[in-house]
Amino acid sequence: MLWFTRTVSWAAVINVLATALAFYLPSLTGGWRRAGFIAVIIAVIAGINIRGIRHSSLVLNVLTIGKLLPLLAFIVVGSFFIDPALLVPQHSPSLSELSATGFLLIFAFGGYEVIPIPAGEARDPKRAVPFALIMTILIVTTVMTLVQVVALGTLPGLAGSKTPLADAATIFMGGTGAALLTLGAVLATTGNNIGSALSGSRNLFALAEQGDLPRFFGWVHPQFRTPVNAILVTSAVSLVLAVSGRYSDLALVSAISRLLVYVATCAATIRLRSDEFVGRVNAATFVVPFGPLIPGAAIVLALSMIAGARREQLTAGVIALIVGSFLYLIAVRRGLPVMEN
Repeated sequence: MLWFTRTVSWAAVINVLATALAFYLPSLTGGWRRAGFIAVIIAVIAGINIRGIRHSSLVLNVLTIGKLLPLLAFIVVGSFFIDPALLVPQHSPSLSELSATGFLLIFAFGGYEVIPIPAGEARDPKRAVPFALIMTILIVTTVMTLVQVVALGTLPGLAGSKTPLADAATIFMGGTGAALLTLGAVLATTGNNIGSALSGSRNLFALAEQGDLPRFFGWVHPQFRTPVNAILVTSAVSLVLAVSGRYSDLALVSAISRLLVYVATCAATIRLRSDEFVGRVNAATFVVPFGPLIPGAAIVLALSMIAGARREQLTAGVIALIVGSFLYLIAVRRGLPVMEN
């Protein structure tokens, strides 16, 4: 399900990339040109991933810096043009509206769960992973909240805009501001796509390495030392989903699968803390305080959100579970051994 989350997320965000560029290139709004553009971008990202994690992380770091600068400019300049009246809600949202918004928020603020995935290829994961998890959540929450306030406070009719940040920037920064935010959107979505490709393919590889999926998914290139088959499969599935689905639908499906992963992880946290596992598993290098309180509250929240999902969203999640279970059964019935590094 974590692999499915990353794959669907990649498909959703690459649609945002095409929409952002359509601000200047209307031909990317639909048809074969949009599909061809998406295919080329996915192919390039797959190639970067196959070349090695060093190349992926370098490109990702550059894109991260490049996307933050336009957002910081948007926040600083736009804060002087906020109309407080636009920040006042026009009506009280219904429960269905709150549920739909909650799923989009899970998609928007999620993604931090991918940080531990490439930890095996990091220098000091015991120190770096907990620090990166906490700082990612704090930075993303701060930046996205400020961006939302500026966008709401400067752009009337925000909900009807397909490129809200570029439209808002046009109001207080002119055409230069729109170009700057469009560039930021391109860099942000491209970086997100590279991250999804990197973490999603490593999910498949890890499952195959442990014997939970057929060994085909765990084949490592003899020269680049990267899981080529996992990268190609992840890229191909993302391409099909990106071309056939809409951003909003893909984002909601990704949120459903992500919530299922959150529930399982929180439940495992509580289970592994029991006396039964003392001495049987390695001691945790990072322990969440307050015992089972935080993971327990997270389970209740996630399940309540899943209960409000639409039938088609739950269906997509069930289909993903069935496919994953089928592949797992193939691996188990064949008695596939754990792969050697």
